[in-house]
Amino acid sequence: MTFRGITLPLSAMPSSTSWGIGEIPDLPHMGDWINAAGMNGLMLLPVGTMGAGESSPYSACSAMAIDPIYVSVSAMEDFDHVGGDGRLSPEMQRLRDEVKASPRVQFQAVRTLKQAAFEIACERFVRDEWEPRTERASQCAAFVARERWWLQEYALFMACAREWPGGSWQEWPEAVARRDSGALAEARGHFADRIFFEQYVQWIAEGQWHQARERLREQGVALYGDLPFVVNAQSADVWSRQDEFAPEVSVGVPPDSFSATGQDWGLPMYRWDVVYRSEFAWLRHRAHRMAALYDGFRADHLVGFYRTYGKVANGDTFFSPSDEHTQQWQGEQIMRVFLESGADVVAEDLGTVPTFVRESIARLGIGGYKVLRWERMWDQPGQPFTAPADYPGRSVATTGTHDTEPVAEWWDTAEQTERIALAELFSRVGLGDLDPASPWSDALRDGLLRLMCSASSDHLILPIQDVFGWRDRINIPATVGDHNWTWRLPYAVDGWRGLDAVTERAGFLQSVFKLAQ
Repeated sequence: MTFRGITLPLSAMPSSTSWGIGEIPDLPHMGDWINAAGMNGLMLLPVGTMGAGESSPYSACSAMAIDPIYVSVSAMEDFDHVGGDGRLSPEMQRLRDEVKASPRVQFQAVRTLKQAAFEIACERFVRDEWEPRTERASQCAAFVARERWWLQEYALFMACAREWPGGSWQEWPEAVARRDSGALAEARGHFADRIFFEQYVQWIAEGQWHQARERLREQGVALYGDLPFVVNAQSADVWSRQDEFAPEVSVGVPPDSFSATGQDWGLPMYRWDVVYRSEFAWLRHRAHRMAALYDGFRADHLVGFYRTYGKVANGDTFFSPSDEHTQQWQGEQIMRVFLESGADVVAEDLGTVPTFVRESIARLGIGGYKVLRWERMWDQPGQPFTAPADYPGRSVATTGTHDTEPVAEWWDTAEQTERIALAELFSRVGLGDLDPASPWSDALRDGLLRLMCSASSDHLILPIQDVFGWRDRINIPATVGDHNWTWRLPYAVDGWRGLDAVTERAGFLQSVFKLAQ
């Protein structure tokens, strides 16, 4: 398919009814604007359940679950039936008003607030639906049975984490931590109510998700997701597959354009030899789950599936596997697993990536990323930019990612040689004269958008900030703090179509796409 769309985190697109964060039913509101802009796609960052205290979608405690933080409480039938917002305590009502008014996402406050609402709703569901065995109870039971392959371990993990909070699963009672069968059976009985609560919330999330996705399909909007390279060490997946991970080795990347010293993500290393013997079962499950939720997905940190960069406590670093032959074999096996899911697959092949990795995905028909600012003819005088019209068809054209600064900031800090090279590109492709000394402007923003819309790539994915010329960042790699992941749109997404600035952007993009046809 030809994908022309935008990318942003679900957390960043709240509507007027959302509780301080973008929620699943808000997706079709964005779909309306995407339609008006002449586009047909929306790519999200990961939506897996994040652990307590986490706000990075790339450090999840489940690769399969939908984070309950994205569930719309306002759209929950059970919550509405018991009085809705009026059932919240005065303290929770004040918290709701606070997170709704906040200019940034307050993840922990939102999680606390929604947890209280879910407990109220689940109590009603058990009393009025589950125990009387109604039709809705049958639907919930069918979901639990169908998704048992991941939901059983996830729900038990979350129940245990609630019982023994604040530490890692390694600090749980030893028999539970090492997954003694008797101890697990006892825990399932002891935590039965809590386990059901987690299953119920996932059932609600799944229902809202598929309802929103069906609406997007009716709008002609494809929904793409992001498959993170790995999960947090404190996750249901690592706890239930302890032999496949090495938490004592931290995954990251060597020095690259994002960080001169490299990055240490604090995420667990795969034990690739064990993963081989499982025939990549967990990764196969992940791809299956992604295909159930999305039309396509991006394989995050592509190079890590070929060779993983790890660091041990003494500071030593290494690649696993260590030899190129095995790296290529491994990466191609995993990419084939992803392709077998039936979803459209693209790959984030940025940073320090060996040539053989890009050659490998090209043979497999997987599109890599073409980020305008890095696509240069490096061996030619002046290192001119590659025209997007010359990008390979099977690729992803974009102005940036969630880890880069928006193009407005990039232009302001670009070296004179970069500005001159961009001016040369504008002239070469017929976009007119660009003064390398000029400040950022709406005209430059629109010129860059026209340039990107001419790309030959079968995927064009624009960060929403670059469509508007905003300077807000989603994440600054190798840093930790509230400045990361908490950005949200300046307008409620269900009111976008009524705003002049938003309507103008949609009209502009639609006209550019028509000219590009």
